[in-house]
Amino acid sequence: MFSFSSSKLVDRPFDWAYQLKDLGYSGWEIVNEGRQRLTAESMVQAREIVETTDLVITIHLPYSDLNLASVNQPIWEETVRQMKSCLDLASEFSRLAVLHPGHFSPLGMQMPDAAWSQSILGIQQVCDHAARLDMRVAVENMVNMPAILGRRPEEILGIIETVDRENVGFIFDVGHANTNANVEDFLKHSSRMVHIHVHDNHGERDEHLPVGNGTVPWKKVVQALRGYEGRIVTESRSLEEGQRSVVRLKRLMGI
Repeated sequence: MFSFSSSKLVDRPFDWAYQLKDLGYSGWEIVNEGRQRLTAESMVQAREIVETTDLVITIHLPYSDLNLASVNQPIWEETVRQMKSCLDLASEFSRLAVLHPGHFSPLGMQMPDAAWSQSILGIQQVCDHAARLDMRVAVENMVNMPAILGRRPEEILGIIETVDRENVGFIFDVGHANTNANVEDFLKHSSRMVHIHVHDNHGERDEHLPVGNGTVPWKKVVQALRGYEGRIVTESRSLEEGQRSVVRLKRLMGI
């Protein structure tokens, strides 16, 4: 049930996938950024990993310099295009893709309703494309930055209900929720979660610390997630810190 993910490992990022099973992982979430980005060239390496390991592969759709809530139409169209392109490649070996709902640009702050509408329309288009590829899209709750959409439970649930697609779900990022002081508020909706990201922090910024090194109430998290059957992805700065998170979570879960 545990997958590894890191946007920090940018030097030969496909090589360390072969170490994951020995570290207690059964899956790998590819962050479609930098050298991890799926391209015709990198797909050769990704296929080799899929064919020679039994890792469950999930995908994090691209987000750098992109914005699903952009009111600049060409930027919005390019964001949707890149996400669809990633889905096309990933559909060969992945059934789930994580998505950021976007952020308010300076103009978007003046037109918040339009920005929200762009985000909803963008997610709908991505979901429709994913459905044709037999994939699910998971919308992620975001870190505490005023311009970012999806920081509170009512925002995330509102997005999912308004998008109104059978293949859209909610990915709970525990560390992001901790920066917004609403971990327990999100846990009230644990039955809606289809995917989980775990990392720790001290409640002020997105530090991506190992589980137990910050202020996340992990005992409450584990208790609320009893019966959860999706994947738990450690978003870590290194393989060593990821393994530390897995060991601590297994201890808390009694497995």
